[in-house]
Amino acid sequence: MIGMAVNAAVPTLPAASLPAGRGHHVNLRSQLLWTAQFRVLWIFIGFGLITLIALVRIASLGLGGNAPRQTSVQDALLPPRGEITDRRGTPLARAFPAYALWFDPKAMGDDGAPLVHGPSDVARRLKAIFPDINETRMAERLASGRAGYLRRRLLPEEANRVFALGEIALEIPRETDRYYPQGTLAAHVLGYVVEERGGQTGMEQVLDQRLSDPDLRADPVALSIDVRVQGALEDELRRGMLATNAIGAAGIVLDAETGEVMAMASLPEFDPNTAGASGAKNVFNRATNAVYELGSTFKPISIAAAIDAGVVRDFGRAWNAAPVQQSGRTIRDQHSKGATLNVPQALVYSSNTVTARVADELGPERLRRTMIDLGMDRRPFIELPARGMPLWPKGKWSRITNMTVSYGHGFNVTPLHLASAYAALVNGGIWRPATLMKLDPTDVPRGRRVFKESTSSRMRQMLRMISLYGTGKSADAPGYRVGGKTGSADKNENGRYKTNTIVSSFAAAFPMDAPRYVVVVVIDEPKGTVASSFQRTAAFTSAPVVGKLVPRIGPMLGVQPDESRDVDISDLRYLVDKH
Repeated sequence: MIGMAVNAAVPTLPAASLPAGRGHHVNLRSQLLWTAQFRVLWIFIGFGLITLIALVRIASLGLGGNAPRQTSVQDALLPPRGEITDRRGTPLARAFPAYALWFDPKAMGDDGAPLVHGPSDVARRLKAIFPDINETRMAERLASGRAGYLRRRLLPEEANRVFALGEIALEIPRETDRYYPQGTLAAHVLGYVVEERGGQTGMEQVLDQRLSDPDLRADPVALSIDVRVQGALEDELRRGMLATNAIGAAGIVLDAETGEVMAMASLPEFDPNTAGASGAKNVFNRATNAVYELGSTFKPISIAAAIDAGVVRDFGRAWNAAPVQQSGRTIRDQHSKGATLNVPQALVYSSNTVTARVADELGPERLRRTMIDLGMDRRPFIELPARGMPLWPKGKWSRITNMTVSYGHGFNVTPLHLASAYAALVNGGIWRPATLMKLDPTDVPRGRRVFKESTSSRMRQMLRMISLYGTGKSADAPGYRVGGKTGSADKNENGRYKTNTIVSSFAAAFPMDAPRYVVVVVIDEPKGTVASSFQRTAAFTSAPVVGKLVPRIGPMLGVQPDESRDVDISDLRYLVDKH
């Protein structure tokens, strides 16, 4: 109709002006030309109107701020939950299509039997497909007539075998599942997901909103951990735990300059792929949630506080090493090394008595202030929701409390507390909060000064000497300049010490001439075995784990062995040799 209307409006030339026959064809061609031109004109006008409407719409959305956040197509292409990776981009948690086994007792109608072959027979057939199920419980579940999931995370071949049973009530819906490609690796860092409730424990819970937000979930979230370092830590920690028949273990590798956690492990572990609404066994995180008396690992902290305060100036001063009698208690050394010891000797030989006397001269308030500055009076600084509250001596510290705290007895903290404190001890004196998020160099917190830089330098010397000549010898790794301190303490449960169980720990840093990484290893209730020379203390249980771990992770972290370099301890070594 439009074409006809246009044709009617096209002017024609007089017939007399054209020759007969030929004029008719010219007239027809002229009409067609004009018709085509008018149609092109209308098309241009139509496109112009559409363009104008689109521009007006875009302008109104831009000015009004009501632009849709995403199209439905984009939403469909995005995963339902964002991906988590390690610092190098290795996937740790991701969403993927999966099958489930759903029981619908009304699939065959309200009047019909829900199953063709009966509950017991079907349960037997499902047992052949899934050997781990309890056949009796499955039969009871099917007989109950209650709809719901029978199993999640079916493999395609398993789904095909269930389909082949011919039971209409056994449905196989396809859904999106959360998958952890590294298995149990870093399970306590990651946590897990319950479909109905979202992230549970770990970074899955911390990042739940971000991972679920359509505007954010397209970009993976990079954690601070390195899966290579994580794998090595878990492997060596497991070996140490099994070698001593311990009930558990915890380990942390921390960047002393940034506070980034390069690896964090708690054993026994759990598998986030099999965790569900009922939770998971072994989900308790010993690295951030368990509080222990960590024993002699606190001696370097106390000595550093005394150096800072000017209580220790002369490192050659002879301190009384005899047992200390105070408030009805006797403080003694496990192995006496003589009537007097200087401070370097006290750390190398792990003297309780000298450390207690140094702390007594320092005074309760100054040591307490140092511990507060190191965050020991509150839950550890980390994103995880599972963070243990230290058992902190309340009120004003008494003289005996000050003495016992100085060598790591009388209050309980987490292994992460200790790792962050050692970072400040060796990095020049700056405490920074630990983090499980990968940091841009511009985002590294300034932290707060706890120790003088000169004090930190002295502590690096003495920690190195402990690994060379003292209780930390088994932690020394050739070329990596490891320095650290052992700690062994009777386990405190419900306010009472269990003399037949201990917690052994080793806190270390490397390379000690330019410390970059702190390593803390804690073994929970080690036993004296052949592997540990029938000893339970940290020198035979925790320290060897560090000695084997550092050479594995050093190259991964950019630290190459170099036996031509070391900390200059010449001005203190002769003080130890004097003994």
